Amino acid sequence: MLTINRLDLVDARLLIEGAAQKAHELGVPMCIAVVDESGNLIAFERMDGGKITSVTIAQDKAFTAAAAKKATHEYNKVNVPGSLAFGIHTEVGGRLSSVGGGLPVMVDGEVVGGIGLSSGTPQQDMDCAQAGIDHFETKRG
Repeated sequence: MLTINRLDLVDARLLIEGAAQKAHELGVPMCIAVVDESGNLIAFERMDGGKITSVTIAQDKAFTAAAAKKATHEYNKVNVPGSLAFGIHTEVGGRLSSVGGGLPVMVDGEVVGGIGLSSGTPQQDMDCAQAGIDHFETKRG
């Protein structure tokens, strides 16, 4: 029997709140997805002006970060021709993302979920995802 720790809806809202605050600071409306440890969607927000294509991309980034227990930008570094991991983005029905902006959410060294953002540059998406995690860690008590 396994005991599984995962984010709940209150946690997901904290992550979204922190990410959205950073997106407002940057002036970039984002799509923000939060998933549980297995990559299933808990909460999603498309800020006014967030790109339509980013709805799916944000969810795939969050899925990748949680289910693979790895930041999406880490896949980006190895998803190049000649690398043994080249083409990883075609796996899992094309859901694995190698574009920056998806981060695993860790509590006590354990992946409990993931956050994914899309609509800005990969660096803006990464910055907003990290802001979401920072806010979550500060507020969760």
